[in-house]
Amino acid sequence: MSDLIKADLIIKNAKIIDVFNAEIFEENLAIKDGEILGFGPYYENAKEYFDAQGAYLCPSLIDGHVHIESSMLSAAELSKYLTSRGILTIIADPHEIANVCGLDGMTYILDEAKDLPFNIYMMLASCVPATSFETSGAKLLAKDLAKLIDHENVLGLGEMMNYPGLVNQDKDILDKIALAKERNLTADGHCPGLTGRDLDIYIKSGIATDHECRSQEEMKEKLRKGMFIQIREGSAAKDFDNLIGAVNKNNLNRCFFCTDDRHPEDLTNEGSVDNNVRKAIAYGLDPIDAIKMATINTASAYKLDKLGAIAPSYEASFFLFDDFKDLKCKSVFYKGELVYDKGKYFKKYEQKFTDKVKSPMRARKIEEKDLDIYLENDQVFVIGMNKNSLVTDKLIRKVKVLDGKFSYADDGIKKIVVCDRYSQKTNIGLGLITGYPITNGAVASTIAHDSHNIVAIGDNDRDLILAINRLIDIEGGLVVSSKGEILGDLKLEIAGLMSRKSINELNKSYKVLYKLLKNLGLDDGIDPFMSLGFMALPVIPHLKMTDLGLFDNDIFSLINISCKNLTEK
Repeated sequence: MSDLIKADLIIKNAKIIDVFNAEIFEENLAIKDGEILGFGPYYENAKEYFDAQGAYLCPSLIDGHVHIESSMLSAAELSKYLTSRGILTIIADPHEIANVCGLDGMTYILDEAKDLPFNIYMMLASCVPATSFETSGAKLLAKDLAKLIDHENVLGLGEMMNYPGLVNQDKDILDKIALAKERNLTADGHCPGLTGRDLDIYIKSGIATDHECRSQEEMKEKLRKGMFIQIREGSAAKDFDNLIGAVNKNNLNRCFFCTDDRHPEDLTNEGSVDNNVRKAIAYGLDPIDAIKMATINTASAYKLDKLGAIAPSYEASFFLFDDFKDLKCKSVFYKGELVYDKGKYFKKYEQKFTDKVKSPMRARKIEEKDLDIYLENDQVFVIGMNKNSLVTDKLIRKVKVLDGKFSYADDGIKKIVVCDRYSQKTNIGLGLITGYPITNGAVASTIAHDSHNIVAIGDNDRDLILAINRLIDIEGGLVVSSKGEILGDLKLEIAGLMSRKSINELNKSYKVLYKLLKNLGLDDGIDPFMSLGFMALPVIPHLKMTDLGLFDNDIFSLINISCKNLTEK
């Protein structure tokens, strides 16, 4: 063999997963300059050799849509952990930190990613703020996104949540999509329940993907109309069981896996997108088909021509495992270099914190009078939280009224509070909610999608005030209070969303808070902080809470909490 094509590394004795033919074969795998040179018996000479000892060699996995911020970890720390799971690429949508810190938030992620032995690609946040019915830390127009659209790690436009605006052909939304279309980049969707002509308009405008399907029929319509479908299994939103049955050999290539939002405890207990693959195999999907949905299919959707397969000229990023049942990583290679082996890391994952993403907190301390909910009568709209879902019910309930104000009763109805933390006006939105079963306490957080104001739920005002004011003191994070005492808190110094701790340190702190909430009555199916945070996201049906008031997604408008002449549901 000519020295010009002499390999840097040859992997021997590996069972190579071929995602193109859906086969497994055994050959020497040659690597040079971070790319796959080829495979076959004619590759024998190399600078180094690695014996796979009969393990499967799989293209590194790709999470097709994820918010790094939901892990509460820095980009560097999340990358390090995902590496141990065989995941070396994520398609990140940074609209959480962008809502708090604007362009500085997205630039921070890109800068930290630059020197990592890991691929962080970005879809620019398309909806900052998500709607005009809330206060956010930033507002990003098409002209702002234009400053980052040509970055080498930007793959297009992030999830377009304002589908009413797009269907109505809002100019700034169309200008944002044009940034991606003009460069042949991908524009991600977010359109739960969208169907018929409105879906046609949404797709024709340039949207290519969706991760919000709630039924197989919805998924099939979107596939029929040419969309890529991301099958999500996150911490709060779990769609895998509903959708996997619609995947078949005919539509497989248009489907891929994502996590969207994954908390640190779920990451350590179940993993990330590797969990989707394991679940698919356990469901009965062909193992290689399951692998394709976390590799080549995702790469194809985002036009990543050098990722997702083991083939000449592809990036030499892959992992070794022994059993399809657990996909447990033995060794991981990134661009031809060993980065993880048997629990040991061989590269640095450096965090790059900057004051530009320090958590902003301009809210004033709240008082008892701030939490008074004045009612016109005893029939009110109530947010109905559902287990394992971001979708809420629009309920009508009869409540106790005292001196014209809502009064707590033993009926499971609690107050939900959203406080603006950006404008110094401290707008306070007040509503009522069921389905978050804590007793004698309150919980508060600055993880409040997508504007990330302060969100709190409690069954008494004293603990609500205590939790919210403690959150203001620590300038963002998570707080639990009960019976007039602060039981625990966790400071999140990066934008009030993420910690600089390691995943093990963060998990230890998070588990303490989780246990406290379980002791207050929280049951399974409700992720204590992620479920809480999504109660402030107005772009997901049906009722949500913002700092400006109660929001009805069905009519895309703020509504009065009091209602008249309506039958209880």
